[in-house]
Amino acid sequence: MRTLAAFLLALGLASGQSFYGKHYRGKGDAEYLRLLDIAARMMEPDPEYQNLSMLYWPRWNGMVEGPTWGMWWIQNSYGTTYAALPLAREPFVRFIQNANDLWFDQMGDGKRHGCPEFPRLNWIAPDGVLCDAAKPGCIIYRQGDGKAAMHDWGVEFTAAGLVLQAEAVLISRDPGALAHYLPLLERVANFLDSRRDPKNNLFLAGPAGNLLAPSYAGWRKPDGTYGKAYLAGLSVTYIAGLDRLIELEKMARRPRKVALYSERRKLARRGLPLLMTPEGYFIKSMDPDGTRHGVYGASRYGYFETPPNHDAICFRVVTDKAAERIYDKIASIPGLRPHHLILPNYPGLDDMYEKPEGLWRFGNWVNGGHWSTCEARMMMGYYRLGKYEDARESMKQILKFARQFRMDNNLTDFGNAVYQPKEPINITYDAFAIPAALRRGLFEYLYHADSLTLMPHIPGGITELVQVDPVRFGTKRLYLAVFGNGPIREVTINGRKWKRLTAASIELPYDEIPEDAQILIATGNGRIRKVDFGIAPREDYRTAHKRLIAEAEAAMEARERLVAAGKAPPLASESEKAATQAYADTVKRLKEGLAAAH
Repeated sequence: MRTLAAFLLALGLASGQSFYGKHYRGKGDAEYLRLLDIAARMMEPDPEYQNLSMLYWPRWNGMVEGPTWGMWWIQNSYGTTYAALPLAREPFVRFIQNANDLWFDQMGDGKRHGCPEFPRLNWIAPDGVLCDAAKPGCIIYRQGDGKAAMHDWGVEFTAAGLVLQAEAVLISRDPGALAHYLPLLERVANFLDSRRDPKNNLFLAGPAGNLLAPSYAGWRKPDGTYGKAYLAGLSVTYIAGLDRLIELEKMARRPRKVALYSERRKLARRGLPLLMTPEGYFIKSMDPDGTRHGVYGASRYGYFETPPNHDAICFRVVTDKAAERIYDKIASIPGLRPHHLILPNYPGLDDMYEKPEGLWRFGNWVNGGHWSTCEARMMMGYYRLGKYEDARESMKQILKFARQFRMDNNLTDFGNAVYQPKEPINITYDAFAIPAALRRGLFEYLYHADSLTLMPHIPGGITELVQVDPVRFGTKRLYLAVFGNGPIREVTINGRKWKRLTAASIELPYDEIPEDAQILIATGNGRIRKVDFGIAPREDYRTAHKRLIAEAEAAMEARERLVAAGKAPPLASESEKAATQAYADTVKRLKEGLAAAH
């Protein structure tokens, strides 16, 4: 009885705990609030955690996949960038865009040689094709690993690039960006639509044409060669891209293009049921002869393929009811999350063009290794469906690596070990997808041509949440706080009652909200109270870059003090030396980049 009483007392105290961090404040579930604050700290210079500033590359004044990689990948950056964009601020907004421009400035046009410095990868791609990865003077239009010569163009890479760039323009609402990128995005969409089979409205892709390439081999023909099959992920990602492209066409006031892409979206949606099982989840692919890959439990090709399923939830390609069915299937397969991080498939793939050994063995790389870019999209699904404990466990697992300066990706051993263990420390852009998604999932942020929809998803143990950092919406900044937990009951903006709301969402027409909007939300039995957000002045890019340098220098000095005082998480001697050097290198690169930036 005493044990039960003590437990209940502790539970009551925990539910009333307050947390006061740099980026998040609130009451209730202090652990979750602390995880959110750590997630935000990892987006800027920090003396304790590896952070995004360490992935700055002055050569193109932008982000890089990692110091051992030296290029910018679509698949690897997909989850991180999508999750980070609403809360990103300068100079990271510029850094991400400059990196993404490596894809769009060098996109296929039917004439350009992609990468002269690597003759085996120097392809000429059709108009509108994006890439696996790029750097200045080099763009790789197919998946470059594996049997690259037999690979299809980076078809689903291209669809993901459409999603990311359209989302970026929707958030910025910048007329110059709209004028520049809209024609490029239309070329991308036209290429993707060229893969639609009019007989069934499914999309054809050959070997390594998927997002997590080269795990997909396409259709193995009777003669042993490989051709194109109908790829579920391509349908899902293309629809997500069209959703955003249509909003951009509305923003540009081009009704004919709105009608064109709306019709294409309708056709793509019409084909989706052909790629689903009776249980309601997506298979991986279907061969032209009707053979289905990714029907869980089947004697052949009987694995579960995760990416098209979590992406369908994340990007709202499926209804809430369908999303619940997909999640239930994922939750019923423990092998998909042995270490709380989602795997791309379970069990191992039996339809690759390589044997499942070495690099290709199950649990190591694209065949059942963990990719945090995928985890971000899975976490967005968790939030949509109220599966907050799953999101919490994702963040806690990646922190095991973060505390050891091992933010590597992909993760081997089914998400339990780093890909490059011989390096003294690891850092990749992919790995930051998890902290970024922990933040975006709270409000989801559905951007439209002339409005933004907030979908609050506040974990049940949190009774008050203040998000100190503003959300971007054109030139406007939105400061958010939630009181209580449950259905939305009342909203005020800068003290005025707001009526555009439902129990689950808040609609914010762009022309009706102030430049600095303090949005206070009462849910359940909560009551709105005044919040001091500490609104900071706006910065142009160069001012922000200078501030970031100062913050990086301060983080470097603070790190030195923590280590000297024995307060930093202990690292091996070689790793601590490398960590110290990483802080110094970050400052050096940021200074070089600012000096070279125009």
